[in-house]
Amino acid sequence: MNDDWKTEFRNVWDRGVSASKSGRNSARTMFEPKDVAFLATIGCSAQELFDFVDDAQSYDDLDYDTALAVTAIRRDYFLNEMHAKPSGRVVEMSDLPAKSAEVDGIAWLPRLIEKARAKLRGEMNPDLMYGCAGDRPFLREQNMTLPQFLQLVRDKGNDNRAIVDAVKKSAGRS
Repeated sequence: MNDDWKTEFRNVWDRGVSASKSGRNSARTMFEPKDVAFLATIGCSAQELFDFVDDAQSYDDLDYDTALAVTAIRRDYFLNEMHAKPSGRVVEMSDLPAKSAEVDGIAWLPRLIEKARAKLRGEMNPDLMYGCAGDRPFLREQNMTLPQFLQLVRDKGNDNRAIVDAVKKSAGRS
């Protein structure tokens, strides 16, 4: 498999970091049209990469390697499951379970499962981020990373019980 996309992704990331440091702090201003076009070929939106770059500048728990791993899972899903055709759908914030929604006594998990599915399908609302400052601490508490959880959701598909059981096992609750 050709990994040239990773080199270009790194270049776009680095340009995004430079843009952020120079005050271009929106998805619209951070990336050049050629960067946005490249991102589209791998199933990533400028907003999604902006969110990762922006949070990486502000928090210690998000970095390039995490963004790359999450993007690699999304890219593979986009190319192999969706045949590089966007769904054209956007998940509305109101479609997601509440942050307080629980499954087996675990708050946040129902919402994160749906966010991960939206991320895989490229249906993220611009106001929504897979890997936000709420998702990362939640996953740390479950002994999981953003890429691990996204891969779990990809592997288990619509089997919520299998996802919940795997999270509980990872957290030592099974």
